[in-house]
Amino acid sequence: MATSRRVARVSELIKREVSQLLMSGIKDDRVGTGMVSVTNVNVSGDLQHAKIFVSIYGSDEARAATMAGLKSATGFVRSELGQRMRLRRTPEVVFVEDRSIERGTQVLSLLNRLSQERKEFPLEDFTEDAPVEDNSVEDNFDEGDFDEDSFDEGDFDENGFDENGFDEDSFDEAVNDDERRAKP
Repeated sequence: MATSRRVARVSELIKREVSQLLMSGIKDDRVGTGMVSVTNVNVSGDLQHAKIFVSIYGSDEARAATMAGLKSATGFVRSELGQRMRLRRTPEVVFVEDRSIERGTQVLSLLNRLSQERKEFPLEDFTEDAPVEDNSVEDNFDEGDFDEDSFDEGDFDENGFDENGFDEDSFDEAVNDDERRAKP
């Protein structure tokens, strides 16, 4: 099994070499129909398999044609990698279409549209007269839930823990925090 640093180096080397092959080495016309770029390469820990993620700009037909061209050129790409790289075994190559850039562009356009809509239809400002809901823990606390007087210091064992596993110092800090909050 190769180290993670070696896997990362092989991954970057494959990415560089396949990018060069996409620009000048692959003669299949289908690969040139869409603008293709290598976004990422995942290499297995044993360096036997490589997933090459490609981003394709163009129409859906151009994407399909480019992926078909890349699939047919897989053997050529693997043999070229074997000649250019110094590895005992050349990894099996699989091309995977990466649509993350397209999805990112869609998210950005949605955010821009939302921003424009907020400029056109601003939310009304909140006034001080409007009631503010306070759902703090102290408002939901009933006085009968806990009685400090029923708790005495002797409820801790010799290690400083109570029957629920809480230590004495944490309890003292919590009581002091409650007392500080209660003071106006």
